[in-house]
Amino acid sequence: MDVTLTPDAAAELDALNEPIHARVLRILERLHRWPEVSGAKALSGSLAGCFRIRTGDYRVQFRVEGRTVVVEKIGHRDGFYEG
Repeated sequence: MDVTLTPDAAAELDALNEPIHARVLRILERLHRWPEVSGAKALSGSLAGCFRIRTGDYRVQFRVEGRTVVVEKIGHRDGFYEG
């Protein structure tokens, strides 16, 4: 499975401090094995069709398009699902 980041998600990844950045990179590596990824949760409501996976207080939101996992958002859980 291919993993790509939206421009916004790439900027959010670059802004993370080093320990969190490294943890998110490990999540991105795991996503190459989709759907055999533990800890992913399907989202509902306006985010139906998307998934999230967490590492500590941080979340990675993504969707699957064919053979590609598209990471849409990376950030702290506070306010993560708002706007």
